[in-house]
Amino acid sequence: MSRNEALSLLHEYTQSDALRAHAYAVEAAMRAYARRLGEDEDLWGIVGLLHDFDYERFPTLGEHPYRGAEILRAARWPEVVVEACLAHAEFTGVARDTPLKRAIFAVDELTGLITAVALVRPSRRLAEVEVRSVRKKMKDKSFAAAVNRDDIVRGAEEMGVPLDEHIGVVLQAMQEIAAQLGL
Repeated sequence: MSRNEALSLLHEYTQSDALRAHAYAVEAAMRAYARRLGEDEDLWGIVGLLHDFDYERFPTLGEHPYRGAEILRAARWPEVVVEACLAHAEFTGVARDTPLKRAIFAVDELTGLITAVALVRPSRRLAEVEVRSVRKKMKDKSFAAAVNRDDIVRGAEEMGVPLDEHIGVVLQAMQEIAAQLGL
């Protein structure tokens, strides 16, 4: 199990540049939390890359992320990766009973909101995004309406991290790979 194998699988199933960028953003956030918590950065990063790899081909609630889990199991990916990918979606009912499972849930929606905040900046750059601007846009329910704010708040709570600190961790991780994200 390597990052290159995860990237290969992501690229095989995901053609959309936006969805690939989302995977890279989640990977960066997961790696940041792994460093912060003294966990396995490579494992956490791989979960970030793979959590939505099946979404483009199987976008319905009945398929995603279940089809992805089937594909990962058939390819003999470790069950810890499969379970974490399933745990990122509230509706799967998979318990978020490990730091890895809590982290993937916590960062997923937040990376989307941060990306949306960057995209409305005149420069379209993550370097200009601040925690307070993310918090302000979070209050505007019509902004990035598809982003589940409750999941962001619940994710921070489950991680045991104040919301502003959580936003800061994820924002900084994304800023560090801004060029790769095109932001």
